[in-house]
Amino acid sequence: MAVVDPGDAAPVLAHLDRERLTLAAILNTHHHGDHVGGNAKLLERAAVPVFGPAGEAIPGCTHPLREGDAIDVPGVNVRLSVLDVPGHTAGHIAYAGDIDGPVVFCGDTLFAGGCGRLFEGTADQMWTSLSKLAALPPGTRAYCAHEYTLANLRFARAVEPDSAALAARTARDGATRAAGRPTVPSTIADELATNPFLRADQPAVRRAAEAHAGKPLPGPVASFAALRQWKNDFRG
Repeated sequence: MAVVDPGDAAPVLAHLDRERLTLAAILNTHHHGDHVGGNAKLLERAAVPVFGPAGEAIPGCTHPLREGDAIDVPGVNVRLSVLDVPGHTAGHIAYAGDIDGPVVFCGDTLFAGGCGRLFEGTADQMWTSLSKLAALPPGTRAYCAHEYTLANLRFARAVEPDSAALAARTARDGATRAAGRPTVPSTIADELATNPFLRADQPAVRRAAEAHAGKPLPGPVASFAALRQWKNDFRG
């Protein structure tokens, strides 16, 4: 078994023991503690390869990666390609491949209904990174790292209150969470239809961003930056 972004080793170890599995590899998307905090403890169990971004300090990293690299994940017969997706952090990467259909493990760059904060990168970098993910096949399952979906959709509805697609997704994902199930993964198609951060170049979203900012915004990067700042302060 391979694990992506183990912020805490305990649930991974419990799953390994319960299912009688062997850890074969660790894949990290970026250096934040809630994504790499479990590395050291897992490596006590097994000295497995650790894959991570070449531009960041990843505990135990044995295989530093950058865009253009591809890896054959040990133990699971899966080949993944690496994408550079900075913005949330300076060296953030994503892993894209095919596991019973196209998938991407996108860490904190793209969330279901949202995106990560700009802790180390710029709005231009993040817009470029999100555009790269948006260009993946529509059916790609996007595995982000946090269950923030309903909070993200509340913000999305403040941006596009008249969106039928967004109303339908909010109802669907609300029912999913009420039943105790995760909303992750979403799909790139869902994100293109409802995620304001992927839609920053759409007229309705740009108008909303301009109204909130109180000024004209000259392009999608400016629109994205205004949306990100709006979300940072959003309490809806």
